[in-house]
Amino acid sequence: MPVTVQEHHESEHAVRRSVEQAMRRYPESTLKDLYKLFFQDRYGPGHLIRDREAADRYLKRELESYTALTPGRSVEEVAEPTGWQHHFYRVDLSVLKEDLISYDLFFDAWVRSVNGITPISVEAWREEWRRIEKTIRSMRLSLPGYVVDYRDIQEKLEAGNYVGHHSQAYNEAYAPHYRIISKKIYEEEILPLLEKRYGK
Repeated sequence: MPVTVQEHHESEHAVRRSVEQAMRRYPESTLKDLYKLFFQDRYGPGHLIRDREAADRYLKRELESYTALTPGRSVEEVAEPTGWQHHFYRVDLSVLKEDLISYDLFFDAWVRSVNGITPISVEAWREEWRRIEKTIRSMRLSLPGYVVDYRDIQEKLEAGNYVGHHSQAYNEAYAPHYRIISKKIYEEEILPLLEKRYGK
């Protein structure tokens, strides 16, 4: 179904707003990091959890080695929406390290979020990313390594691979440790608990 002019303007505005928020929060971001923010909005974490026990062990190992650089002091600091349609939230693992919610609740919410995804085709995503990238380029952000990142992303998409990763600069600056939780599950099951703990 063709996108109307109004829908195009609305989506472009939403993309700009998401990029501006991301750059304020993570000024060391590159195009690869912005790409990841938007592809996660369509695909969540990008893979199904077929082995709950293995996923459980992996998450627990990550928690053991994870030290929050700056513990969250508000809901906004420990959870952020993905992309421009906000289908998911990135929920920082500090909510577990600081005992804001139980491990079992978090793990179950994550598994249900991952396995509840109905992904779009890579072709559809490639076209959506083309429009998103055009908007990002028009913002003239002076992102480091833009041309190289752009080419790398295009090559992956042309090969049928939509998965992206954070840049080395982003990893070094922010040491990200989070899991993707669906908007519905996060807002209905996790957000009320966080708001209660943060005293909203």
